[in-house]
Amino acid sequence: MTAFVVEDEPLAARRLTDLLRRQQPPVQVLATADSVEAAAALLLAAPQPPDVLFLDIHLADGLSFELFERVQVRCPVIFTTAYDQYALRAFKVNSIDYLLKPIDEDELQAALHKLRAVRATPAAAPAFDAGVLAQVLQQLQPQPQYKKQFVVKVGEHLKVVPVEQVSYFFSLEKATFVQTRENRRFVLDQTLEQLEKLLDPQQFFRLNRAYLVHHEAIQDIIHYTNSRLKTTLRPAAPEGDVLVSRERVSAFRQWLDR
Repeated sequence: MTAFVVEDEPLAARRLTDLLRRQQPPVQVLATADSVEAAAALLLAAPQPPDVLFLDIHLADGLSFELFERVQVRCPVIFTTAYDQYALRAFKVNSIDYLLKPIDEDELQAALHKLRAVRATPAAAPAFDAGVLAQVLQQLQPQPQYKKQFVVKVGEHLKVVPVEQVSYFFSLEKATFVQTRENRRFVLDQTLEQLEKLLDPQQFFRLNRAYLVHHEAIQDIIHYTNSRLKTTLRPAAPEGDVLVSRERVSAFRQWLDR
C-alpha cells in the first residue's frame, strides 16, 4: 500500500511516516507535503494517485479542505486532526476516516484495516465527497458564545440574572433596563446595541430603538398604522404596547416564522 502524507509539523510527519513503515505489511510513504499548495502540486505531478492520502486539517497556508477545490483527489482520505471526535462524526458516517493527534498506533492500524476492507470490495475505494466537505466545514466553524447571565446591583448587593429569566431589555431616559419574567427591573451598564451582539438572535429581537425582546415575552401582535405592528409584552412594558419599527417589520415576521 502506498501513501502521501500532508502535514506541516515536521515531528508529526516523521512520526506518522515511521508508524506507517512499521505496519504489517508496511505502508510505503511515497512523498510528503507541508501546505495546501505543495499538496496540490504533489497530486498533480503524481503519475498515479497513492492508495491513501493522510491529510492534516490545519496546514501552514490554510485549511486542507482547500485542496479539494484545487485538484481532483482520486484516492481515499484519512484526516489527521486535533479536533474533538464528536465534531467529526460526518467522516465516519460517510466512510471517511480520521485520526486524532497525537496519533495512536492502534487507531492507525484500525483505519488501515478499514481501508483495506474497502479496497477489497468490487467498488473503488471512496474519494472525498464534496457534500461531506460542506457538512464538515459547517461543523468546524466556531460556535458563537452568547451571554448567559448578567450581574446587576441591588442596593449594596450584587444579583445574578440568568438570561433564561429575561423577558426583554429596554432603554428609558438614557438608561438601559432588564425586565425579568418575575416582573423585576434592574439597571444594566450595556446599551441595547451592545446587548444585541451579546445575545442569541434566535431568542431576542430588536423591535425598535428602545426594545430588545425575548420571543416568549410577546403576548400579542396587532396590525397598526403605516404598515407597523404593535406588540403586547409580558410583563407589560412601562408605556404599554410596543411598536415594531416599520423598517423592522419584515425581519420581525421572518424571525417569528421559524
